Amino acid sequence: MNEAPHNLFEVVPLTKHIGAEIRGVDLSKPVDSQTIKAIYQTWIDHLVIIFRGQNLTQEDHMRATQMFGEVGHIRRPPKYFPAGFDRVLPGIMFISNIRENGEPIGALPDGEMMFHHDMIHSDIPDKGTLLYSVEIPSKGGNTLFASGYAAYETMDPALRAKIEGRKAQHHYNYGSTQKGDGKGTEAFARAEHPAVRTHEESGRKAVYVNRLMSIGLEGMSDEEAAPILGAVFDHAEKPEFVYSHEWRVGDLLLWDNRCSTHARTDFPSTERRLMLRTTVKADVKPY
Repeated sequence: MNEAPHNLFEVVPLTKHIGAEIRGVDLSKPVDSQTIKAIYQTWIDHLVIIFRGQNLTQEDHMRATQMFGEVGHIRRPPKYFPAGFDRVLPGIMFISNIRENGEPIGALPDGEMMFHHDMIHSDIPDKGTLLYSVEIPSKGGNTLFASGYAAYETMDPALRAKIEGRKAQHHYNYGSTQKGDGKGTEAFARAEHPAVRTHEESGRKAVYVNRLMSIGLEGMSDEEAAPILGAVFDHAEKPEFVYSHEWRVGDLLLWDNRCSTHARTDFPSTERRLMLRTTVKADVKPY
């Protein structure tokens, strides 16, 4: 079903709980303020928005990011550049498995990733992330998005009571903490945030813990917290709450990091994958 709240562009919802495609907007050109306002509201309503078939320069990508707020800081500047790139604008990060001089040019190069919120281990996590596809493999590498609203609103009341009003602990360790394989990056940050977060713009409540990075609950031992968190993760990742995005070259996708989690499926390590990533700074701490 298509939405028709205005005549500025077309909105095509992708699932019941999360995701919408916006059609009729060319982000390689400046967008007027009325359209920006409508796009922003569509993002708030649908958590994830997709613009297909875009042909963006880095400047275009940055301008699109600024439609949603202040551009976040880049955390992993590239050491090397792939063919066609001799520079990268401040604020843009490569997500890529391409290797130059034997080293990946970007972050998060290979394999699948469990559901997570970006930068939840920081004091003020970014509110949004934009990802633009430049090269994609022939299969795999899908990005999955789960609605934290739907997870909260449908959770068993007894389980919800165990997390509501508590803070959860999170830290950055993509290997050894959660997978037990000893290959994790040394944690460089740790933070506590409410396990149930109230979105400052929509006013709705969302589950704000995730399988990859959440490691404990306030006032509980690890032994007490682990089965509760496991049950929350299992519920929050139910297929009915998830949209799976199959990438095409030229997709620009934006997700609301305050009320959704995302994950990545595996893909052939022998095939190139290159995404350009920007983030949108948050104005307030999670509450």
